[in-house]
Amino acid sequence: MTGSLTPASIALLAMAAVAAGADWVVVARDASRPHEAGRPRATPSARLFTKPLVLVLLVAVAITLEPRDPAVRAWFVVGLVCSLVGDVALLSPRGFAAGLAIFLLAHVAYAVGFLVGGVSVVPLVAGLAVMVVFDAVLARRVLPALRTSGRGSLVRPVVAYMAAITAMVTLAAGSALSLAIVGAGLFAASDAILADGRFVRRRPCAEIAVMVLYHVGQACLVLSLVA
Repeated sequence: MTGSLTPASIALLAMAAVAAGADWVVVARDASRPHEAGRPRATPSARLFTKPLVLVLLVAVAITLEPRDPAVRAWFVVGLVCSLVGDVALLSPRGFAAGLAIFLLAHVAYAVGFLVGGVSVVPLVAGLAVMVVFDAVLARRVLPALRTSGRGSLVRPVVAYMAAITAMVTLAAGSALSLAIVGAGLFAASDAILADGRFVRRRPCAEIAVMVLYHVGQACLVLSLVA
């Protein structure tokens, strides 16, 4: 069974692309501003609008398209809404822990959606093998940095988050849907860059890379509903 994009969902998807572009511009401009080391960077006021707007529009796209499986769509909408709430939480310098927990729920929702849609064993195993390597590389960088920086209390939440996104990407691979695999992979890459920048070492343009990969990944996951 296949789905299709409706005229409304196409228009909303175009609006989401414009909103994402606007958010990237705000992020890029903010990254170019001087910043005092050791202090959290204040969120530009424009991001209070541009950042959540992208996910609001992607939720609307998911709701207005014709899905190949309505049950999968329902779980994806839960994942998108959790992502929206997580985005809002991360707008606050003190909202990281809450954002981490909410995005963990988003990955769980996506994973359940892939399970509901059905998975195949061979691509599932291949996806798991890739994610084991991915996790090993990321854990080797992030976990020691957490311990040496006095943030050892975050080790368990970060490991739990890594497990959730591993499950999501693995099940996306098991779906054998190219858009789902690309979307889940970009989402994982975005999270990896975010974790590396926050816990290991801040890098120029990391924030813009995080947002581009995140938005494109989420859009691919939504479009996989009609694959």
